[in-house]
Amino acid sequence: MFAGDWTTGDLLSLHEIRTVHYKAMTPVWNVSPHPNATPAETPGNWRHHDIQPFPEGMTPPPFPDINHRLTDWVDVVNELREKDETPFPERLARIHNEFEKIHPYLDGNGRTGRLLLNLLIVRLGYPPAIVFKNERTRYLNAMRKADKEEYGPLGELLARAITNNLYRFVVPAVAGPARLVPLASLVDPKEGITAAALRAAAERGRLRAQKSANGTWLSSKNWLADYESNKHKRLNR
Repeated sequence: MFAGDWTTGDLLSLHEIRTVHYKAMTPVWNVSPHPNATPAETPGNWRHHDIQPFPEGMTPPPFPDINHRLTDWVDVVNELREKDETPFPERLARIHNEFEKIHPYLDGNGRTGRLLLNLLIVRLGYPPAIVFKNERTRYLNAMRKADKEEYGPLGELLARAITNNLYRFVVPAVAGPARLVPLASLVDPKEGITAAALRAAAERGRLRAQKSANGTWLSSKNWLADYESNKHKRLNR
C-alpha cells in the first residue's frame, strides 16, 4: 500500500520507492533473478554491491550511502510544490537524474525511476511523461548531459512528453465533438491521421480550422469527420 501523498501529505516516501521497485521487478525476478544478488538484494531492497563507473563517467555512490542519499532525495522531491526560480521541467529533470545517479538497486533502476517520476507528475496534476522506444537515444543523451548538471535537454524532453500526452489523451477525452482543440489532439495513428497531414490540410483549406492567437491550428472532431468524409469521396473519384 502506498504511504505517500494520500496519507501523509508528502509527494513521496522511502517506503513507496521500495514498493514501486518490488512491484515492478518481482515478476522479472521470479523468472530470472540477478545472478550476483544476495538474499538481501531482492526486489524492494537496496543493493549491497558497489557499482562500477558507467562508460560515460558517472559513478553511483557506495552502497552504505544509499539510504541517506535517498532520504535527502525524498526531501527535495517533497519541495516540488514550493515556488522556485528554476523552470519546473528542469526541476523534474534534476530529480529524475539524481535518482538514477544514486542507482539504489542492483537491477531495475531505470524502470523504477521512470515509474516514480510519473507517480510524482500525476500527483502534481499533470498527465504522465511517456518516453517512447523511438526516443530512447534522445532520452539517454539528455540523461548524460544531466549527469553533468545540464538539465535543459532532459527537461525539454519531459515537458514535450507531458504536453503530447495532454493533447493525445486528456484533451480528446474531455472535449466535446464541436469544441476547438489543437490539431495534436485529433491525431489518430491507427487511422493514419498524423499531425503533419492535418496541418497541411488546414493550411490548404481542406480541413476547417482556425489559428489561435499564438499561431496554433485548432479544429474539432466534427470538422475532422467532415474532412475525412470528403477526403474519401475525392479518393473514390
